[in-house]
Amino acid sequence: MKICVIGTGYVGLVGAAIFSDWGNTIVGVDIDSEKIERIKKGEMPIYEPGLSEIVLKNISEGRLSFTTSLSEGMRDAEIVFVCVGTPQSETGDADLTAVWKVAEEIGRNLETYKVIVLKSTVPVGTNEKVKKLIKDNLRFNTEFDVVSNPEFLREGYSVEDMKNPDRTVIGSDSPKALSIMKSLYAHLGKPIVEADFKSAEMIKYASNAFLASKISFINEMAQICERSGADVSVVAKGMGLDSRVGPKFLNAGIGYGGSCFPKDVAALYKTSTDQAYDFKLLRGVMEVNELQKNYFVSKIVRYFGGNLSGKTFGVLGLAFKENTDDIRESVAIEVVRILRGLGAYLKVFDPQAMYNSKKVLGEVDIKYCLDKYEAIEDTDALIILTEWKEFGTIDLERVKNSLKSHVIFDGRNILDRKKVEEARFTYFAIGKRTNGTELLSKRPTGTPGVILKNGD
Repeated sequence: MKICVIGTGYVGLVGAAIFSDWGNTIVGVDIDSEKIERIKKGEMPIYEPGLSEIVLKNISEGRLSFTTSLSEGMRDAEIVFVCVGTPQSETGDADLTAVWKVAEEIGRNLETYKVIVLKSTVPVGTNEKVKKLIKDNLRFNTEFDVVSNPEFLREGYSVEDMKNPDRTVIGSDSPKALSIMKSLYAHLGKPIVEADFKSAEMIKYASNAFLASKISFINEMAQICERSGADVSVVAKGMGLDSRVGPKFLNAGIGYGGSCFPKDVAALYKTSTDQAYDFKLLRGVMEVNELQKNYFVSKIVRYFGGNLSGKTFGVLGLAFKENTDDIRESVAIEVVRILRGLGAYLKVFDPQAMYNSKKVLGEVDIKYCLDKYEAIEDTDALIILTEWKEFGTIDLERVKNSLKSHVIFDGRNILDRKKVEEARFTYFAIGKRTNGTELLSKRPTGTPGVILKNGD
């Protein structure tokens, strides 16, 4: 098939690469000419394991090309995928500015029948509006169909997810378009969910909101476990082995972040209020997520007697999760901002997110280090904020020799509590009653606290 993919972000670039790897001819379109030139040279604008190799292979074999011209990209395409960003607006719903703009431009450039596929995450009713916008902007009496085909990719694992999806959702009111889309995905041998526009749109939001709910649920359980002496990691394992529950998204930590969960949960809640319904459970999910990072910071503040001025912390992890350079809505970035705002100096390291982090955090009271051990050297505490595997295998003896005080705050439960405590560290984890939490429990209830706010 000949396919045009509009947008070369996480969804569009991975989609273009994998579609071409399946043997299709793909033209990727983006208005950012600098980005397009970088991609052509094999310089990926995002970090995604395995992506660069697939892009370069298919460029060299002639199946994948890129352009800044939408008309050029669309000209011979049978299918046009729209993969532009839909960030959260100030009112909490999705900002569809880019979607509307692309829809209008598609209409102006549509000369032959094509299937227009919305892969971007959009609220209920968007596909119908896109269909009308395209029709209103047609220069010729050209037939077309619109399809909702939401993505379910995990950043850091999106190449794998694209090749091996759990299911494919296709929302359409056209048997012809449905048949074309089914033929694109047929070789995967995975379930295809046929739906109307609104149901397809809702499936995406419902899925992300449910996964975010699992994270907030296990973080609430972590609060109870920590206070009662249970171990949330063991509890999560016992829950996850139940086939009705499953083990994924049951890792207690400092909360969810990233480009999807925060905005999608907020957008679904906004949709509920637009329909005159208060989605109380979802409201609670967002509240728990906000409180989780503040509770983690409060441990640091309490341990140091309520005053972080003059303290230096070694911070490992800035990306919102492992295997990505994405810092959008990263809880790690938020925690760094809070600590800096409370007077601390930060030495930070992340395997992939240093460049992006520097752009948003600047260089005031922050040193960007070359590796994890430089970040820890001569600091008052080690703070782990992202679950990169290399942080879980850190040399504890080397850490001990680097820290001024032997204390570790593990926001992702990536270290082995027994090993850390046997190495004589004061250890704080999430949902586990460690020697650190025992220490704080013995302090007077009047120990200075702090009112935490977002930002510096």
